[in-house]
Amino acid sequence: MPAAMAIRELLEDALKEPTIGTTERFSWHATPVGIAALWCAGAAPSAPPYEMALKEGLEVGLDLSREEREFHQIKSGLVLLFHS
Repeated sequence: MPAAMAIRELLEDALKEPTIGTTERFSWHATPVGIAALWCAGAAPSAPPYEMALKEGLEVGLDLSREEREFHQIKSGLVLLFHS
């Protein structure tokens, strides 16, 4: 199984668990592969909105500024993933 597919499956499963917080544009989830920010504000922007996520993450006590970042398009929508 390709790594990207495995990560997407892990994210899909993790997003079924309760959130660790919600902000204006995201719901926040602790996952086995990092902190996931699921876009919840309608149509996702064409470029991954990392700066919005960094700002809103602070609202739920998450300083993600030093974390690695990537994005995934999954069934639930656009997920920004922050990890060490």
